[in-house]
Amino acid sequence: MIELFTAATPNGHKVSIALEELGLPYQVRVLSFDKREQKAPEFLRINPNGRIPAIVDHDNDDFPVFESGAILIYLAEKTGRLMPSDPKGRSRVIQWLMFQMGGIGPMQGQANVFYRYFPEKLQPAIDRYQHETRRLYEVLDGRLAETEYLAGDYSIADIATFPWVRAHDWAGVSVDGLEHLQRWLAAIESRPAVQRGLQVPPRHEPDERSISSAQAMLMR
Repeated sequence: MIELFTAATPNGHKVSIALEELGLPYQVRVLSFDKREQKAPEFLRINPNGRIPAIVDHDNDDFPVFESGAILIYLAEKTGRLMPSDPKGRSRVIQWLMFQMGGIGPMQGQANVFYRYFPEKLQPAIDRYQHETRRLYEVLDGRLAETEYLAGDYSIADIATFPWVRAHDWAGVSVDGLEHLQRWLAAIESRPAVQRGLQVPPRHEPDERSISSAQAMLMR
């Protein structure tokens, strides 16, 4: 059994989507940012950085894994799915996964903060992060003009990237004119496992649009 510590943010949804796609049994532990449960000592023993998501694999000596990208790699390797085993195929998936982790997540996260949460409207900061996020979207669109999914076949790279790009309007970033990216978004959103994963935590829990802490949007 996988124990998933999460909240309704793009990074949390990466892992719930992956668990649904892989059909792994899991138990959800929803952490409240308002109560700072992610900083509680018992959670810091799982993730010393005090951020979601994190998992504990109770089928593997209660092994904890934190950082969303690391969790996705762990789950893919555990099951032998959603990432090729050959060196080139595996590298291709990890390259696009790192593109999300090092680029889209931080840049769009900052766009969210300055566009939605920061007490002052600092237009140069808003412009900087929105423009960089759009540029990264254009890189995705160029890649998706060549292949159906980011690394060829559907993989953890797509699962990592989708929840962020799906929330583009919340960051004030348009996907207009990016027809390949729009096609990819629609294809992934239509997957039943993705739809189930987006409901974790259930809708009655706060989602990324109602969390008071801007820091939550920066969790990788």
